[in-house]
This record gives sequence, structure tokens and C-alpha cells, in this order.
Amino acid sequence: MESSTNQSGGRTTPGLRIAVDIGGTFTDGVAIRESDGRIWVGKTLTTPDDPGVAVSTVIESLLSQAGAKGDALEEVVHGTTLVTNTLIERKGAATALVTTQGMRDALDIGREWRYDLYDLELALPEPLIPVDRRVQADERLGAAGQVLRPLTQEELDRVAQAVRALDVPSVAVSLLHSYINDAHERAIGAHLQQALPGVEVSLSSDMARELKEFERTSTVAANAYVKPIVADYLRQLETRIDAVHPGIALRIMVSSGGFTSARSAAHTPIFLLESGPAAGVLAALNTARAQGLRQVLAFDMGGTTAKACAVTEGEPPIAYSFECARVHRFKRGSGLPILIPSIDLIEIGAGGGSIAHVNRLGLLNIGPESSGSVPGPACYGNGGTDVTVTDADLVLGYLNPDNFLGGEMRLRKDLALEGMQRLADRLGMAPLEVAWGIHDMVNENMASAARIHIAEKGHDPRDFTFVATGGAGPVHAAEVARKLRIPRLLASIAAGAGSCLGMLAAPARADRSWSQPALLGEIDWDDVNARLAALRADAQAELQASGAGADSLSWTIGAEMRYYGQGDNVPVALDWRVFEREGEQAGGKVMREVFEQRYRELYGHLVPGALPQVLTWRLTGRSVVGARDFTWGGARNGGSAAPRQREIYLPLQRGFRAVDVHERYALPPGTRLQGPLVLEERESTLVVPFAADVEILPDLTVSVILKEFE
Repeated sequence: MESSTNQSGGRTTPGLRIAVDIGGTFTDGVAIRESDGRIWVGKTLTTPDDPGVAVSTVIESLLSQAGAKGDALEEVVHGTTLVTNTLIERKGAATALVTTQGMRDALDIGREWRYDLYDLELALPEPLIPVDRRVQADERLGAAGQVLRPLTQEELDRVAQAVRALDVPSVAVSLLHSYINDAHERAIGAHLQQALPGVEVSLSSDMARELKEFERTSTVAANAYVKPIVADYLRQLETRIDAVHPGIALRIMVSSGGFTSARSAAHTPIFLLESGPAAGVLAALNTARAQGLRQVLAFDMGGTTAKACAVTEGEPPIAYSFECARVHRFKRGSGLPILIPSIDLIEIGAGGGSIAHVNRLGLLNIGPESSGSVPGPACYGNGGTDVTVTDADLVLGYLNPDNFLGGEMRLRKDLALEGMQRLADRLGMAPLEVAWGIHDMVNENMASAARIHIAEKGHDPRDFTFVATGGAGPVHAAEVARKLRIPRLLASIAAGAGSCLGMLAAPARADRSWSQPALLGEIDWDDVNARLAALRADAQAELQASGAGADSLSWTIGAEMRYYGQGDNVPVALDWRVFEREGEQAGGKVMREVFEQRYRELYGHLVPGALPQVLTWRLTGRSVVGARDFTWGGARNGGSAAPRQREIYLPLQRGFRAVDVHERYALPPGTRLQGPLVLEERESTLVVPFAADVEILPDLTVSVILKEFE
């Protein structure tokens, strides 16, 4: 893609792609001119009542910065927290569930275990679909997919009538054993769409064709719950983009680290659940690849949350089961289980807008509530009075009140101090002690969670490089890295809009799966080959709809395996192939070899005499992309290279000291500095509050080598 097209088919102006990420506090955007990699960055407060307003504002700003008109824009890649927020806030559409007779209460029964054995007031997440909106279908399949009780036309009519009586805009369909035979699900789905025009229908076999009835039903329920809202939002967004210029392609970021078409996203919006944080990981990996690094801790901290991902092989790890909308934010098991492919992220802490408060024990605590963009932290001066992490960072001198968003927003330190004083009075502390307590507690919480995350994968944090993105990420990165004893920190160009850079570096991606438990010696390899070929054709159609060429796609076959009788699965992956029944490439031989290799890596030995078993097959197709080089297209370079002075709080000295404050992009590549120091840019601030070697690399990434770990 080099340029836009005029009506006669000629090229008029250099082509642009724009990535826009809606966060809880800010909406970020980056435009790239594909011909030379030049970028422009936009950032504005999120408009929660109508998120599309902020999107339009950012797009208009980016086109203005690039000196381009709407006909120069060829593609918009978009990530959003809309799905996550809708589930957390329980503001989705009224939804019905159609399930097999006898399975009505699966959403209430769950796994019948307590995520906290000692919590006498333990609260479980309420199902998204109440019991009075669940319709039971008189049909039944066996565990092998055989029909035990046929689904009759009379039953289809009865189910449709029962759903019509509920008067809901969305329906989820999850039948027993539909992961292995979806015929009954598809019959019900087709009949509902015909009998109830305008009602959104979601089938579990379209998004989670896997074992685990409760988790599969929870996934399709969540999809149906958000589907009308996301579909309406995407329609409005397409209208807004068409107003810029007709024919601009809209791509949507998904949780697995790729993008898909707006049509696919509207059909299965649950795949968007972690789209923004996933893009942050891709941005960190793009920075790491340029430095030849494979072990990276990607750290993204925005206005609402902070998330991390431990990358050990140069590619983001993918999880196929996780939770959302937890009752207790950091307690596993307290949320709604979701079966979708997602970059393996862990929420490790609060964001810049997270609210500090006194808990029931009279102690200082931060989050999980956030001030958001409206009213925002106290220092925004928009009516917010709650003290947040951003207020603490301002009081500690880490943020410049006159240069926030390049001076477009002026932060009110007086209001931050007033709020800090109110909190200090309740705690019996000095305001400065409270400010440092907030900052240090957030950093310690994030370091502790990241340490566990890395240890669970069998690695040592000291072997990693810390890569920071997000508006608040570079402010806290050096201190978190020091607590983890990670010696090197990187902050890429435009780190404050890192998620958008990740979207611009993302591949098109489609994932498919199906569960069919079988011992290796009993698998019908002709059937496996046929199923994989059918899934590949289906995924390829989706990828081509996303703008990916058939010749640029790579395919990976995956499987969840274990020894028969074990309870935990081992994921394996190999390049696309057609499995043979005999010989060196026989399916059983190939799968045993990759399983035993991975099993040894995880556990150090094999189980003598045990029989390997495949539970779930997976297929991933994605376009092939390399590392992207980004350079400034606007007036970011230049300016005064002479540092200013500002007093900031130095944690190791337990007091304030004047340090050099540099305009980050006034420093040319090759510049070497010594910490403590501060590097400021429009969208973020890099704070290095102790001794360190700081260098500006050729691609304008900042490299920080930490010297002090005590």
C-alpha cells in the first residue's frame, strides 16, 4: 500500500494507515505512511458516552498532522475496551440461552469450587443470563456426537416461540456435545434467525468448539450479551469513517494478537476482549526484535490497568482459557471463564487513574476503581476529587503539570495536594508520605505479580529485558524493573501510544479449534486431515476478508495433549502438514515426538508405559509480517537539547533532588546520559530516579541499563 486512489484509478497522495485504541482514560491514535514508515501520534480523553467521538477526533488530528485529506486514508485498525467494560459493568443486552434439556443450570453450578477457602463472604460472579431466560431444547447428542434424541421440527417451533416470548435482542445457543457435532446447534440457530428477524444469534460451535460445557456456555453467553452493543458500535464507527472518505477498510484487533474484518468482529465480538493489551505486547515485541532480543517482559500501563506478558521465544504466548469481569480483580476463579485464544496476559496492577482509598482495616489501598476520563484524577480539574496514581506521580515531581499532552492539558498540583491532604488526615500521615506510599505500593504490587508470572513459566526475571508502553508505563517502569532486578529497560518511540504501534505491526490472524478426545493409536488421520483442510478454507476466507493475500499466510497446527488419565494438558504446535497413516510422517509418530519433547521440557521426564492422548486440535493462520521501523513524520525531532532542572522524589535517597529533564526527541541517536533523569514527550514521561546508563538507540528507542538494585 503506497498511496490512495482517485476516481480515475490514479494515485493522488501517499497512503496512510491509522490505528486507534480506546482506553478507559485516553483514546490513542497513530498514523503511518507505509511508503517510508513515518508516523504521527494523537491522543485525547476518551468520551465514554459515545466512544466514537474520541475516535473521530483522533483521526482528524492525525490527518491534519500528516497534511493529508481523507482520500489518503486507506485503512483503520481499531482496538477497544468496549467488550471488557460492558462485561465488567454488566451493561450488555438482555440475552436468552437455548441449551439441552437438563443443562439449564450449568451456568449456576459452574465448577463447584471456592476461589478463596477462607472468605466467609465469598461472592461468585452472577451469570450473565438469569435462569428465567433459559430455554431447554428436547434433543440429545452422545459424547461421540451420535444422535440420541433427534431435534424435530415441532421442537424447533416450540423453542422459537419460547424465545419470542422472552422479547430479547440476543440469543446464545449452547447444546451438549456440540463441539463434536454442531448439527443441532446450527438447526436451532437457522430457525431462530428465520423466525425472529433482527434478533442476534450466537452459537457456541462458532467460537468455542471445545470440551468443557460450563466454560463453552459461559463464552457464548458473553458473546451474545455484548453482540448487539458491539454490532451497533461498529456500524456507527464505519459510518464515521465513511464520513472521512468512502471505502476506507476497517480492521479490528483481536485478543490473539492479530486483526480481523469488522464483519467477523461483529459476529464474534468476544474475540475482542483483550484487543488493546494484546496490541501493547506486539509493540514491545517489535521493539525487542529490532534489538535481537527474545526474552522480554512486555509491560503496558495505561489509565485504568497495568498488564504484563512474559515472552520467552520471540513470539507472544497464547492462552486458550482465561477469566474476565472478576468479582475480586486479582483472585483467579472469581470471574467468568472464557474459551478464546488470547495473548497470555496477566493483570498486574492499577493504572494512572486508579483511585487510592482507605480500606476496611484503615490501610492505604489502590483500585480497582478508576476515575476514568470523566471526571478523571483530581489534578485534571474536571470535578474529580478522588486521589489517583497520577495525582501521586504529579506530587512526586515525575509529571510536568505544564507539559501534559504537550501542554494541551494543564495538571492542577494544588488539587492533587488537597486530595492527598484529605487522605493523609485519615491515615495519620504526611501528604508526601501518602504520595510515595501510593506510587511505591503500585510498583511493588506490579513487581510481585510479574515475578510470580515469570516464575510460573520456569524463568528468572534477571534474564529478561523490560519493555514499557502505555501512557503511565514509562513513569513506573524503571522502579518496577529495579524491584524485579531486571537490568535493562527499553522504551520505544511513541511508547505512550504503544498499543497503536502494535496494531500497525500486527498480522491478520484467524484461529479455529475442535475437541475430539482420542488416544494417538486410535485417531482416524484421514478424518483429522479433512477437518483441518475444512477449517483452513474457512479461516482463509476470513483472512482474505481482512485484506491478507493467500500467498502471504502461514499456518500452524496445534493440539492439547496429555497422558491418558492425567488432568492437565500440554500444548504442542507444529507447521502445517498432511498427516500420513504410515511411515516417518505418520500422524501418530509425529505427534508423539512433539508431545514427548514438550513434556520433557516441562517436567524433566516421561511417564513410562503411559498412552498419549489428543483432546483438542487447533489451527492458526496468519499473515507474515516482519519487524516494523517507525520514524517521526512531524516536528517531533529537534528542539532544545539543553536540559531543564526539576526536583523529583528519589526513592533511594528518600527525598527530593533536582535532576535533568530532557525533551526526549531533541536528543539524537547515540546520545548517552546518566540517571537520575527525566525524559519528556507529549504522550508519556520516562522517569529514571536512580543511577543508570541511558542511551538513545538508532531507532529512537531509549535503552536504560540499571545500576542500583538495593
